[in-house]
Amino acid sequence: MKLHRPFVHALSSLCAGAVLCAASVALAATPVSEASPAAVTASAPDDAGPAYGPELQGFNYPAPVERFDFTSQGVPLQMAYMDVKPAHGNGRTVVLLHGKNFCSATWDPTIRRLSDAGYRVIAPDQIGFCKSSKPEHYQYSFQQLARNTHALLESLGVSDVTVVGHSTGGMLAIRYALMYPRETQQLVLVNPIGLEDWKAKGVPSLSVDQWYQRELKTSADGIRRYEQATYYAGQWRADYEPWVQMLAGMYRGPGKQIVAWNSALLYDMIYTQPVVYELGQLSMPTLLLIGQKDTTAIGKDAAPPEVRAKLGHYPELGRAAAKAIPHATLVEFPDLGHAPQMQDPDAFHKALLDGLAAVPGNR
Repeated sequence: MKLHRPFVHALSSLCAGAVLCAASVALAATPVSEASPAAVTASAPDDAGPAYGPELQGFNYPAPVERFDFTSQGVPLQMAYMDVKPAHGNGRTVVLLHGKNFCSATWDPTIRRLSDAGYRVIAPDQIGFCKSSKPEHYQYSFQQLARNTHALLESLGVSDVTVVGHSTGGMLAIRYALMYPRETQQLVLVNPIGLEDWKAKGVPSLSVDQWYQRELKTSADGIRRYEQATYYAGQWRADYEPWVQMLAGMYRGPGKQIVAWNSALLYDMIYTQPVVYELGQLSMPTLLLIGQKDTTAIGKDAAPPEVRAKLGHYPELGRAAAKAIPHATLVEFPDLGHAPQMQDPDAFHKALLDGLAAVPGNR
């Protein structure tokens, strides 16, 4: 693990956070390391496994799930979340923001480690994901998701937080910190996506309808192969399998179409709303935790080979982001992929807790 502390003030820009890419039958031959779950298994549907409801009904979370009822864009919505209070609190609250192919439940070991260390932990499922509402019509934006998250925290009487975002949750965490800088005590980015602008680099645009057709092909086998190649640097362990079934189960259940539709809308949001150009505006202490073997890039499987070869180089992306963010600390995990918190929990949690302890409790 390498530690970099660029204490210089900002240069320009470069950052963000997400995953996956489902693909058409024509892309089924794409190498596993560069394809998406749907792309890899468009011709191999996988029906053996649990079926869950469109709001992940039937899948158990590691802590009681509460619901935040609110109206957004004229639609009544429910945001599911876990609020875990420590036995002996240190006065700080950490908000955990999940990635595109993750849920708040996948933060389970991190929730326990933070709680044991005295942190109150709030872990929501964003609208469109997991146990939260999946509206038929919704204008998804990172600004809207940040507002939803802020409204949840206001309802809980929480105003000063450390925001931890992984993958797409990293893009959301950056947007939240830019919108609510006075209420963001510290920002932690775990292999965020969007440290590059895929559209500007030549990744072709896909319509929401195209994303939808790709997402309908999602299967457990495709998810598993994609995650092994991208999240875990080619490794696989039995404890990763429940998270594969968590995602695949929603595509086996009765709400497959609405799950796929919301996923398509969310991919369009991720592709069209980069935050990389605003990294220099982040004013709070920022901790970057980057697995060096990550190669994630949205739409990578749909890009021509010459473009694909230029995408997802996380050693370079992490260091450039650390230079662009004014008060950044970069921790590199040389042998880990897109999900270091799951691949090597001990190393990850040590770096996380050390990084949190380095920031005073109150500003």
